[in-house]
Amino acid sequence: MKKALITGIAGQDGSYLAEYLLELGYEVWGIVRREPTSSCWLQPVISRVEFAYGDLRDAESLAVAFRKAWPDEVYNLAAQVFVPTSWEWPAETFDINAGGLARLLQIVERQKPDTRVYQASTSEMFGNHDGLCNEQTPLYPTSPYGTSKVAAHRLAAVYRGRGLFAAGGILFNHESPRRGPEMVTRKITRAAARWARGDRTKLKLGNLQARRDWGFAGDYVKAMHAMLQRSSPQDYVVGTGISHSVAEFVEAVVAELRRLCRPQDVPSSLEEWVEVDPQFMRPGEIHNLRADTTLARKDLGWRPAVGFENLVRMMVEADLAAVKASK
Repeated sequence: MKKALITGIAGQDGSYLAEYLLELGYEVWGIVRREPTSSCWLQPVISRVEFAYGDLRDAESLAVAFRKAWPDEVYNLAAQVFVPTSWEWPAETFDINAGGLARLLQIVERQKPDTRVYQASTSEMFGNHDGLCNEQTPLYPTSPYGTSKVAAHRLAAVYRGRGLFAAGGILFNHESPRRGPEMVTRKITRAAARWARGDRTKLKLGNLQARRDWGFAGDYVKAMHAMLQRSSPQDYVVGTGISHSVAEFVEAVVAELRRLCRPQDVPSSLEEWVEVDPQFMRPGEIHNLRADTTLARKDLGWRPAVGFENLVRMMVEADLAAVKASK
């Protein structure tokens, strides 16, 4: 039985990955900083996962967790991922995102160098590239978060050159009902659910024309696993290849409300519901990101199964159900 160790197991990607690896017959370990019962996403599988306490900023705790799990594969998904926070706390963002990987890679190299490592890289590393982005696209990040991820991505390549199996997944935006509430997609779907239940508070957003390549997180974790099954390590871009604006996401959410709710529970116009607030305009905003997944399709046989409309639908349905259950 293969063993996998997941950092960030309590988050969106970590919980989907844990479920997928358990389906494949893995023994799954997760590094947590607090009691795992506090994560609602892990509840369906919590009795089947082993946990070890650790923090990416603390090398000794990581080493202890690694020795307990003694994994065949490590998936480094834990990170400080919120771009605005990276402007407020750039040093801390680097310590977690780049320093955390440095500690993990050193532990793997010293203790069990045949362990395969997946590093969660990000499309934010590309910055404002004009056109589709692939594995050879130059990296020009526009935020401390993106820059910290470039540092980690390059470090994984350095250790790969020293003989470790380290693969970087350059994932474009991936969402789900488990997405953090601070992220724009989930902010929109949660606000929509509250509106449908009578809360007429305006939804405040930043740049409505910013475009992203949005996919379903449950699809993307399968690509992560596939990368570590290759005969040799390599970085892969993962996305849908299609971008949508924030305004288009909002419109799709309203369309779902019209399908699911009474007419009086749906905003009559975007102007009635949405307000552009300058405080949510991101410094160094990225305007249009799209993935060229040719290599992942060829080498991994990976393709996204959930399209944009179905992604929006599952998120709206989940948040409507959550608001209903809370009343």
